[in-house]
Amino acid sequence: MKTKALYEATERKDVKEIVYHIAKEYNENTAFVIKNKIDGHVKYTNISYKQLLEDINGFGTELYSMGLQGKRIAIIGKNRYEWVLTHLTNLLGGMVSVPLDKDLPLEELESSLIRSKADVIVFDPKLQENLQKIKENGKTNLKEYICMEKLNGYKNVVDLMEEGKKKVDSGNTKYIDYKVDENAMNILLFTSGTTAKSKAVMLSHRNIASNVYALQCVEDIRPTDTNIAFLPFHHIFGSTCIIWTLACGLKNVFPDGLRYIKQNLNEYKVTIFVGVPLLVESIYKTIMKEVEKQGKTKLIKNAIKVSNFLLKLHIDVRRKLFKQILDALGGELRFVVSGGAPADPIISKGFNDFGIETVQGYGLSETAPVIAGEDREHLKPGTVGIPMINDTIEIVNKDEDGIGEIRVKGPNVMLGYYEMPEETSKVLKDGWFYTGDLGYFDDEGYLTLTGRNKDMIVLKNGKKVFPEEIETYINRIDLVSECMVFGLPDKKDKRNIKLSVKVVYDEETIKEKYSEKTEEDIYNILWEKIKETNNSFPKYKHIQKLIVSHTELIKTTTKKVKRQEEMKVIQKELN
Repeated sequence: MKTKALYEATERKDVKEIVYHIAKEYNENTAFVIKNKIDGHVKYTNISYKQLLEDINGFGTELYSMGLQGKRIAIIGKNRYEWVLTHLTNLLGGMVSVPLDKDLPLEELESSLIRSKADVIVFDPKLQENLQKIKENGKTNLKEYICMEKLNGYKNVVDLMEEGKKKVDSGNTKYIDYKVDENAMNILLFTSGTTAKSKAVMLSHRNIASNVYALQCVEDIRPTDTNIAFLPFHHIFGSTCIIWTLACGLKNVFPDGLRYIKQNLNEYKVTIFVGVPLLVESIYKTIMKEVEKQGKTKLIKNAIKVSNFLLKLHIDVRRKLFKQILDALGGELRFVVSGGAPADPIISKGFNDFGIETVQGYGLSETAPVIAGEDREHLKPGTVGIPMINDTIEIVNKDEDGIGEIRVKGPNVMLGYYEMPEETSKVLKDGWFYTGDLGYFDDEGYLTLTGRNKDMIVLKNGKKVFPEEIETYINRIDLVSECMVFGLPDKKDKRNIKLSVKVVYDEETIKEKYSEKTEEDIYNILWEKIKETNNSFPKYKHIQKLIVSHTELIKTTTKKVKRQEEMKVIQKELN
């Protein structure tokens, strides 16, 4: 299937071109809303697109004055304006941006700073303690520690930016005049750490700008929209998305945290939400639990049937019919993007049934990130849509079912892994990036993911099992908060694999529905429900062992389960 542009977009060769264009095109539009709590009162500050560019040029000019041109600047902290400002300042001035995960343990953070050869770190004040220890250890290359807020003993972003603006007003244009090399490494990004040692991905302006253009061509994002920036910026999905939304001229706001997501959707009248499946699914489940509590499940199901029938006649009444549900999400939410991991097709269909356009995308850190996605004209729950407009995707080394490794070629494919030539040569061959993900194209050209090559379970009889497929079904059980399917080798015959699942149960559901039940009762209820789920699969895919837990599965900050780490925990529990 050849992807076509659904919306008019202009391709920019680098991020600097994007930022200068939006500063002119959207000028006084609000780019960001900053929320501050002062003496118990909430104050909102709007940052216009014009001011965004002025802030970038001010901060960049001062960084140049400090001798930091061409240096490596690490960024660490929660999603906030100063994070985006630093990242864009780095990109527009040729400094290498090194986004870091704020939840990294001290040793891993120090290791990442050493491996990236970072010269400077811009940090959230909450991380002061760890950075002070790193400073005292003296193992890194760091020369400057710059805080995102005013903090005793440290330089800060705001003061440096204001000093730089004075220099700009006095005629200093060295930073502003910098010519970007769109093919040079400008981002050094660590993969999410599902393996023992994360790799550092080298990305260029061209990688990011080409992906932003591809997204603009197929997704309906408008200057009148409000986006809530929930995806962590240290992850490429989060940082590319924020540049994409800025390129579309819309308003961006920041969440107060996972617990406040519904409150924030209402507070800012959010229209767009980009999230990982776990987050999208939790919002949907919260809605459906409320529907069930009110005894309206049958009513809603019938209403969906009616509205879907009317849709076939090109009559769309969804947003009126499901107004009460939409109002619980702020009333304005119209577009949801789910990515980072496969989503349950029932959730995607559920949101679309309510009139919230929901699409799923697929990509990797190494592809800056999106290589395939659904759009308004290509919605097929259960798939990840079709290739992006400037990417070519192929399935290689197929098995008898047509499932093979996904490889991709396009302008968004990384430069390589930093200082890891052997690892780079394993995945980059003749211009193709080999993803390590398995999948297939259906007859209509839609791409379906089946799992990671390394996670695939091969049984003694040669049959292949993809854990994610079974997990999707088990996660639908009301008692299940999350789960992980794995193969448990027999102690006597390692080739004899027993398909097993570890379930973390939903304590809220237990309180509501099963409060009188004992632990043993709950285990038995769960086991019966899993046996029902087994009926959806051929016998070789049946779960044979259940482990129940109260403790959340070990995950990366993008909510992917660290399967290897979790297996170590399981082995300890079983021994």
